[in-house]
Amino acid sequence: IYNAAPDWSVQVGDTLGVADPLLVPHQHQHQGKTFSFLGVRVSSPLSLLVNGRRPPGPSLSPAQLN
Repeated sequence: IYNAAPDWSVQVGDTLGVADPLLVPHQHQHQGKTFSFLGVRVSSPLSLLVNGRRPPGPSLSPAQLN
C-alpha cells in the first residue's frame, strides 16, 4: 500500500476491499534464479475498505518535497 502513514497498518485477520486494484507483474533475477510474481498495487490507503470502513484521513502519508 503506497503512501500509507508510517504509523498506520492493517492487522492479521482484517478484511481488505480494493476498489481499483492494479495488477503488476514483477520479474527479478538473483544469483542465476528468476523470480516472477504478480502484485496488487494500491496507490493510497484511502482507496481501501478495511473491515467495511474507509481508513481515517491520518492513514495517508503527507506529501514531502526533498
